[in-house]
Amino acid sequence: MNHRIRYIHTTDGLEKVARSLASGGDLAVDCEAAGYHRYSDRLCLVQLSTASETFVLDPLAVDLTPHLKPHLEDPARRVLMHGGSYDLRLLRRDLGIAVARLADTQVAASFLGESATGLQTLLHKHLGVQIAKKYQKADWARRPLSRDMIDYAAGDTCHLHRLTAVLEDALRGMGRLHWAADECRWLVASAAKSTEPASPPDPVTRVKGARRMDARTVTALREAIAWRDRIARSLDRAPFRVASDAALLGAVAAQPGSVGQLADVKGLSPRLAAKSGRPLLEALGRVRRMSRRDLRPYPVSRGGRGRPTPEEEATLDRLTAVRNTVAAELGLDRGRVMANHLLREVVAVMPASLAELEAMPGVRGWQVGILGRRLLAAL
Repeated sequence: MNHRIRYIHTTDGLEKVARSLASGGDLAVDCEAAGYHRYSDRLCLVQLSTASETFVLDPLAVDLTPHLKPHLEDPARRVLMHGGSYDLRLLRRDLGIAVARLADTQVAASFLGESATGLQTLLHKHLGVQIAKKYQKADWARRPLSRDMIDYAAGDTCHLHRLTAVLEDALRGMGRLHWAADECRWLVASAAKSTEPASPPDPVTRVKGARRMDARTVTALREAIAWRDRIARSLDRAPFRVASDAALLGAVAAQPGSVGQLADVKGLSPRLAAKSGRPLLEALGRVRRMSRRDLRPYPVSRGGRGRPTPEEEATLDRLTAVRNTVAAELGLDRGRVMANHLLREVVAVMPASLAELEAMPGVRGWQVGILGRRLLAAL
């Protein structure tokens, strides 16, 4: 298949894209962000394919919004994606574009019972297409982009029209096409509701094992994370590339008293310790001298339902058994049929009808169709 691939980084180029998109039809879209390398996960590329052309658009060079918004927000045309949940949010956050109608090939594959739903696997299995992994973790914020990087990025969308057709034909034959459409509508609605939290979560909650630490250790860890964050921001580098969580935990446990001792912490760069380590040493020293009342322990969970009663545990076991039986009957992954957290919500809400079940946040219509009556009978 010979798709013409064009890299667009000028306003004149965008005008040509707009003229090409005016002919209508499905649009395949993918996004590349910089979160793996940079401090911010800002949008760095938008790949867009019609049935015959692929454009690799540079949002760092030109304003894409006025040229893409009318097309991606048009409910009369579909946007084809693969695993589009994050990209939907990225388009909305960075370009102010709310995709109106989605068809997701990863969703489609999951309803076919595919054991592996990655794009590379599906393209090879269904179309005989091999796409390289060479730039899977590339720094997409770096300019200029090489021709190889542009061609690699184009590979994420230029085959989606054909892959969508193949997967949807299979779903149609199984009577499951409406399940995928329903799930895609839910993904679009979820992206539209997604907002940044009023206050960011305490960073220690993202570190494995922090919940079991005493208040002084948690307070020291919080200081170490803040130190890493300041450096990462100044360098425009992903925080884990400055120092891993394990290295910060090692520094907190070692309680180093000098730059030399800090440099000896496993996983911490001696160069980083020499150049930027003194503020961390000072922060850890302050924590050691704090009174108990000034320490900040691991945050207490708010709004949780608490430990389930034995009756609730028994009900959850029954619902889980129903979900597992239906998944086996349909040849689908259990989590695809209904996630465990949703089953727990059903136990908490105890819906008395199919309408009440479907009204629950997170429950999709297709799930009610295949599970609803059996779940209600098990409550």
